[in-house]
Amino acid sequence: MLVDSPPEERAAPAAAPPNRGAVRAAGLLLSVAVLALVTLASIAIGAKELSPAQVWHGLFQDSGTYGDVVVGERLSRTVLGLLAGAGLGLAGAVLQALTRNPLADPGILGINAGASAAVVTAITWFGVSSLSGYIWFAFLGAAAVGALVWFLGGSRSATPVRLALTGTALSAALYGYLQAVMIMDDAALGRMRFWTVGSLASATNATVVQVLPFFAAGTALALLLARPLNAMAMGDDTARALGADLHRTRALSMLAATVLCGAATAACGPIVFVGLMVPHVVRSFTGPDLRWILPFTAVLSPVLLLGADVLGRIAARPAEVQVGVVTAIIGGPVFILLVRRRGTARL
Repeated sequence: MLVDSPPEERAAPAAAPPNRGAVRAAGLLLSVAVLALVTLASIAIGAKELSPAQVWHGLFQDSGTYGDVVVGERLSRTVLGLLAGAGLGLAGAVLQALTRNPLADPGILGINAGASAAVVTAITWFGVSSLSGYIWFAFLGAAAVGALVWFLGGSRSATPVRLALTGTALSAALYGYLQAVMIMDDAALGRMRFWTVGSLASATNATVVQVLPFFAAGTALALLLARPLNAMAMGDDTARALGADLHRTRALSMLAATVLCGAATAACGPIVFVGLMVPHVVRSFTGPDLRWILPFTAVLSPVLLLGADVLGRIAARPAEVQVGVVTAIIGGPVFILLVRRRGTARL
C-alpha cells in the first residue's frame, strides 16, 4: 500500500530558470548607469581642480568665467569621448564577427594606418596645420584603405582570411611610408607625434559637429547588421540557407567599421585596445549573440575610454597623460589576462 509522504517531506519544485533576456536587459541598464557616472566624472574631474559649484555653474549658468570655460572644454571632450568610444567598440565588434577572429580590431584591416598616412601626407605635402584640416584627410584615408582592402580582398569572393591578410599587408606598407616621411620632415614629426598618440584633449564643439553624422550613420548600420552577422557566424552554407546575403553583409560590415573607426581616428588619433578588448569582454558574459554584444559594446566602450581619459588627467597633475597611452598601459596586461583565462569567449 502506497502512502503519500508528509507535505514537509515532499521535494520542493525546481525553481524556474531566470529569464536570460531579462538578465541581459538589467545588465544593459546597469551599464548605462555606470556610463552616466563616468560621464559626470569626465566633466567634473580634470587636471584643473574645480568645485562642484563651479562645475554646476559652467553647465547651466555659463558666463564666460575661467571655470565656465574649463567646464565647456571638458563637456566637448566628454561628448567626443562618448562618440569615439562607442564607434571604436562597435567597429571592433563588427570586424571580429566579420573575420570570425576574437582578436581582430580596426587596425587589422588597415583603417588606422590609412588615416595616419593621410594625416602625414596632409601635413607634409599640403601644409595642413589645423585639426579641422586633419580630420577630413584622416577620414578619407581610412575610407580609401577600407575600400582598397575590400577590392583587393576579392570583393564578391572576399573571405575573412583574405580581408585580414590584405589589411595587414597594406598596414605594413602604409606605416613604412609614414615613418619614412616623418624621418625626412621634422615639421611633420613634431605635429604627428601628438596626433598619433591618441587624445581627446583637442576636442571642440566644431569637431563634435563634424564627426557626429558619421558616428550616427555607422552606429545605425552596425546595429542593423546584428542578425545577418549572427547567421554568418554559423558558416557560409548555413547563412545562405537562412537567407543571408553574404556579399552584401560583408560589404556593409566593412562600410560600418570604416565609417566608425575612420571618424574616431580622424577626431582623436589612433587609440588602441578599445575596439579589441571591450567586445571580447562583452562576449564573455553575453554569449555570441550580436544583438546583445553590439548594444553592450556601444555602452561599455565609452566607459573604458572616458575612464582612461579621467585617469590620465589626474595621474600627472598639472600635466596630462594622453588617453591613448593610458588605454595601452591598461589594455595590454588586462587583455593578456583575459586571453589566458580558461574558457575565454570564442566566436
